[in-house]
Amino acid sequence: MDRVALFVDGANFFYMQKNDLNWFVDTKKLMAYCERFGEVVDAYYYIGKDSPPAAEQQAYLSALAYMGYALVTKPIKTIYDSVGGKFIQKANLDIDIVLDMFSTIENYDVAVLVSGDGDFDRALRILRARGKRFKVIASPRFVASELRDVAGMHLIDMESIRAEIEKK
Repeated sequence: MDRVALFVDGANFFYMQKNDLNWFVDTKKLMAYCERFGEVVDAYYYIGKDSPPAAEQQAYLSALAYMGYALVTKPIKTIYDSVGGKFIQKANLDIDIVLDMFSTIENYDVAVLVSGDGDFDRALRILRARGKRFKVIASPRFVASELRDVAGMHLIDMESIRAEIEKK
């Protein structure tokens, strides 16, 4: 049986649900869905964390850990966007996701990335070159063309699996 590692880009995942899908994913059901690709041996959830975290955020993070997700957090930074002329909050965990994909590469056969961020294009190309298979789960209007191009038939439209992963 194939070994599966799940990598969830928490910020992208949140905004994908809030700004595109307009429904929310049950993260436990998401992990169960990934079992169709093999045995889920690792599940990572990457998220910026308020300091100190609000009670609601801490409850969500605790629930994720209880479900079996390994949490990778960074403090949220407020930066000035000179192009947009406003302050934005970021945690910049993309590099952490890529580093974990490659530092754990011997532990899995299939990587499942939940993100629509085009920054993962090169990482997925290298995974493929290293003989790894992958799936990308994203909403149709929240996936970068670069990610769509590299994923091809391995891109799973989150809308198409709604019945299996929606939070009730």
